[in-house]
Amino acid sequence: MRDVEITKEPVELYKILKFEGLVGSGGEAKSVINDGHVQVNGAVETQKRKKIMSGDVIVFNGEELKIVLPGVSK
Repeated sequence: MRDVEITKEPVELYKILKFEGLVGSGGEAKSVINDGHVQVNGAVETQKRKKIMSGDVIVFNGEELKIVLPGVSK
């Protein structure tokens, strides 16, 4: 699992996949989420604009990402 630092919360799920380079574009991110290939906190998530907060864990394509907002402990 790797930490992903965000500068504000919430952040939309598709943006994290895009900015972390797990997909090639925002459109691809929305597609893989819509198709049920992404989990948030252990559950399949199909909301492209799901609000992600510090402490959330995203799993996609074998990668685990823990979302961290510096100064916030969860």
